[in-house]
Amino acid sequence: MAENNNNFPHILTASSTLLGLCFVVLTSLRLNNFRDGSIIDEFTAVAIIMFMISSILSYLSMRSKNEPSAVYEKIADFVFLSGLVFLFVTTMLITFNIIK
Repeated sequence: MAENNNNFPHILTASSTLLGLCFVVLTSLRLNNFRDGSIIDEFTAVAIIMFMISSILSYLSMRSKNEPSAVYEKIADFVFLSGLVFLFVTTMLITFNIIK
C-alpha cells in the first residue's frame, strides 16, 4: 500500500501566511524604532528566508509531475519546521524582554 501524504498544500498555505506575519513583525520593529531589536530583526529575517524557501519548494512539489516532488516536499517540510523554530525564538525574545 503506497503512502501518499500530499502535505504541500498545507505547507504552502501555512508558510505563506507565516511569511506575511514575519514581514509585519519586521516592519513594525522598523517603524517603531525598536533599537535593541537587532537580534530579533536577524531571527525574523532568517524566518522570512525559511518560509520563502518552504513556499517555493512546496509550489515546486505541487507543480512537479514526476518523482522529485517527494524530495521537494520533504525539504520544504524540514525548512518549514526550522522557520517555526526561528519564529518561536523570536516570539520568546519579544515576550520575555530578553533583549533590553
